[in-house]
Amino acid sequence: MEREGMVGRGISYAVWLAFTLCVGAACGKGGSTGADPTLPRFRVLGYVFTSDWTQVSTRIPWQRITDLNVAFINPDESGAFTIDPAIRDLAETAHAHDVRIFFSIGGGNPPPYLESLLATAQGRAKLVLGIVDALDRLGFDGVDIDLENALINAHYAPFVEEVATAVKPLGKLVTAALASWNADQISDETLEHYDFINVMSYDATGPWNPAKPGPHSPYAMAVDDFRYFHEKRGIPAERVFVGLPFYGYGFGEGAPESLSFRDIALQWPDRVHDDELTMPAGGKVYYNGLPTIQRKTLYALDNGAGGVMIWQLLQDGENEHSLLRAIDETINQP
Repeated sequence: MEREGMVGRGISYAVWLAFTLCVGAACGKGGSTGADPTLPRFRVLGYVFTSDWTQVSTRIPWQRITDLNVAFINPDESGAFTIDPAIRDLAETAHAHDVRIFFSIGGGNPPPYLESLLATAQGRAKLVLGIVDALDRLGFDGVDIDLENALINAHYAPFVEEVATAVKPLGKLVTAALASWNADQISDETLEHYDFINVMSYDATGPWNPAKPGPHSPYAMAVDDFRYFHEKRGIPAERVFVGLPFYGYGFGEGAPESLSFRDIALQWPDRVHDDELTMPAGGKVYYNGLPTIQRKTLYALDNGAGGVMIWQLLQDGENEHSLLRAIDETINQP
């Protein structure tokens, strides 16, 4: 059944959401390992970050994901969104593979005028109108709000409320990318507007903090972040997605500032089961190898999380060195 045909035709939002979440074994790919069709589907959401959208469709293993986030699509200074036709084609391909697709606004390096748009009621209204128009033209399933740093301010809450008020009656979802360290600035009422939260359980350190070398996404961080949102903030477990990094950060002599897992697997295939490697000059690169990704996925499964979130899919290794393959095998193990 087509998504557009379900929403806005006498079916409540709650019923529509339950349907799109799908159910265990009856849904096939990425489903719950149990046979009980009442169990919610465990989601595998991946971000993609690129300027060449024409290549994305052929590089994504669609059968191993349930959700795709396109990062980033930001407005112009008027609040309107310019849509690349290739992104519309990507949405159609995603739906053909039964994958929900979202577009993310903001990011770690948003356009400078985004802050001024959010600062006034008039600017927010224009931006919300632009989001609704973009969702309609893209045919996407929802919008992902990835506002970080200075953009989590007094204007954050009214913006999220206005987006939810405009988007949810259309049968679209509103999600967020958040870290535990910045969510303390957001009220419980605002968090309630999100259908689910993509928890950024990574970047605890990095090249911006050379005095603090070490793992940027240890297993303990994933556990602590899940507990923060679920236990401390009261978000239902099924609305929390545990974040997984497909990249590493380097510190010290001869270490690159960042390195994709894809490059690690190509250059050091014997280190894909480790979480760090030492450069010839003595510097180190810290990342999540296959066992750690599997362990985090198993934690998410065992604790009833809604799924896992990946930044980002195009950084994955191939074949037996694929982190996404390891996630899929963990979810579907007997």
